[in-house]
Amino acid sequence: MSAAPDISAKPHHARLMDANYAMQRHIYDVTRKYYLLGRDRLIRNLAVPDGGHVLELGCGTARNIVVAAGCYLTAHFYGLDISEEMLKSAQKNTNRHGVAGRCVLAQGDATDFDAANLWGRTQFDRVFCSYTLSMIPGWEKAIALGCGLLAPGGELHIVDFGEQDDLPKPFRKFLTTWLAQFHVTPRVDLFAVSERLASEHGLICQTQPLYRDYARAVVIRNMP
Repeated sequence: MSAAPDISAKPHHARLMDANYAMQRHIYDVTRKYYLLGRDRLIRNLAVPDGGHVLELGCGTARNIVVAAGCYLTAHFYGLDISEEMLKSAQKNTNRHGVAGRCVLAQGDATDFDAANLWGRTQFDRVFCSYTLSMIPGWEKAIALGCGLLAPGGELHIVDFGEQDDLPKPFRKFLTTWLAQFHVTPRVDLFAVSERLASEHGLICQTQPLYRDYARAVVIRNMP
């Protein structure tokens, strides 16, 4: 009989996410659709080229990959998530929706992974992060890695929580307190960090607040 896996040996954040999503993953997509605003906008704006390769950092249940696969029928998808629990749902969802043949999932830390070892690729036409950076310690490294993986003409798309500067103060306070229960911290310097990292990689960065700064969108482009 093989020994049970040593859960205690996992990195702290991986253990935290597994514990967080062991039960939540079963209702995640139903509950999150009401407040993870801008995800489908991001997918529409990906404009994946024919036969393109698309990587999602923090793919969770693969909800976004399934939707994107329905929009870009010749694209190939790759999903990375630190939580093995979430990847169970991701594999189930890609199988159920008939896109598993175009999608390869892997467990790993978005701030420290080797794409060549995981998928045999060093470049992607599109990389995206949807409401994941606000849950990742050292999230700046995830953006930097994404920048480094862009093929010529490639793009890194990000959507995540903003500061809600243009929304009523009581709402902002409630949302911040509520999100903290799920280990979510809006990245107030998302725009500044994205612009700095894009510049360091010789890329072009476009930023945009969404829904009165409820969310923020970033697109980083590698010119052909």
